[in-house]
Amino acid sequence: MNRLLSLVLPAMILGLLSVGAHANDHGAILGVAVDHARIIEIDRPAATVIVGNPAIVDVEVLNSERLVLTGRSYGITNIVILDQAGDMILDEQVAVQTFENNTVRVYRQASRITYACAPKCEPTVTIGDDPGSFQQANEQYVIRQAMANEAAAR
Repeated sequence: MNRLLSLVLPAMILGLLSVGAHANDHGAILGVAVDHARIIEIDRPAATVIVGNPAIVDVEVLNSERLVLTGRSYGITNIVILDQAGDMILDEQVAVQTFENNTVRVYRQASRITYACAPKCEPTVTIGDDPGSFQQANEQYVIRQAMANEAAAR
């Protein structure tokens, strides 16, 4: 089922985007993975962009007809885009889901740790992982970043 979704969802999204990402009555959902970006092109300039829950998806306006959706956290929210006259260009649901390509999830009863494998496996910070593993990996990222910033400042 997951495999079927991974094949069907991108096709649906591409179909939606190829017609200019117009609002529709079919209930289609725009999809984006956590920590990934997706470009949306619209057919007329946007004046207002409204995101239902910015903790789930973020929108960056590249220009008046091109926007970037970035998945922040799992969930479903919506995005509304209005033109200068206040007329709706787009009103769609956005589903943010996990990105599992090149990852391995290790389960120990109810505990989970995720590794990014491309090709070597390294622990990665993923929502839903065991809190201890998540915290440990996050602390290591913070320390490493501080070391890099310190070295760059020299």
